[in-house]
Amino acid sequence: MSRLGPRSVLVAAILTVLWTATASAQSGSSQPDPLPQQNATEPDLINADRPGIADGSTVVGPKTFQVESGIQAEFRRNADGREHTLFIPTLLRFGIDSHWEVRVEGNTYTRITSFQPASTTNQTSGFAPLSLGFKYHIYDSNNDHQLSLGTIVRIFPAWGSKEFRTQHVTGDIRLAADWNFAPHLKLSLNPNIGVARYEDDQGRLFTAGLFAVTLNSNPTKKLNPFIDLGMQWPEVKNGQTSAILDGGLAYIIGCNLQLDAGVGTRVHGVTGPQPFIEFGISWRGRSKHKPTNFGPSL
Repeated sequence: MSRLGPRSVLVAAILTVLWTATASAQSGSSQPDPLPQQNATEPDLINADRPGIADGSTVVGPKTFQVESGIQAEFRRNADGREHTLFIPTLLRFGIDSHWEVRVEGNTYTRITSFQPASTTNQTSGFAPLSLGFKYHIYDSNNDHQLSLGTIVRIFPAWGSKEFRTQHVTGDIRLAADWNFAPHLKLSLNPNIGVARYEDDQGRLFTAGLFAVTLNSNPTKKLNPFIDLGMQWPEVKNGQTSAILDGGLAYIIGCNLQLDAGVGTRVHGVTGPQPFIEFGISWRGRSKHKPTNFGPSL
């Protein structure tokens, strides 16, 4: 009898969890979802996926557009010199209904500056590939220890400019959860688990497992300090595991605008930044329709 490898086991586990969660959600679809009681009194605040490594499980809502962008600087060093990377990570989210949203995501404009031991400096700039994808909100428990589940799918076509162009279509699928495990302490967990088909710097395709988890604190409704960990195994074809640890702060201004900042570093592997720093902004907009007058025409 043949034995399954760890990657096959990971893929099977993720598919099983997705099927089970979807079946649970569909079994209760005959009744409308109960609305939390606090919705009547609490403000409807923007809920951005940035700045943490793990993405949230909920969608932006129907007829809603949300842009989440920022600037990130990464620093790497090895025996041959130093490398500084500056890019503008951007996520566009288009709400379809209470369960679906369309997503366009990528690092957009990117500039890499290499410093060699011989005092030579090389600089490369261009546009990184963008992904097309969606998020589906599977389940929401709507109780004190609220548990929410969603799935996120991304496809990166083979595009990009200059040295940033990829040779293959790549992508990933993740199961995302939000768990309010300690409401009295105002603490919540946001874990992600998934599987990816990526391309390394040498153009080789490989399959990788993905894991991320964010610990959120909400001392107020608009203030969110966080710590999170992200892992990918392997980080390149036949490579080792990459792990990144970071922390930061997000603050909501009004209801539709969020500012954030974070700093982190790799704790395992060789491809991750050491360190990186990021600043971001997220904004939400909703369409407003005036009621149609169906009265008799004059």
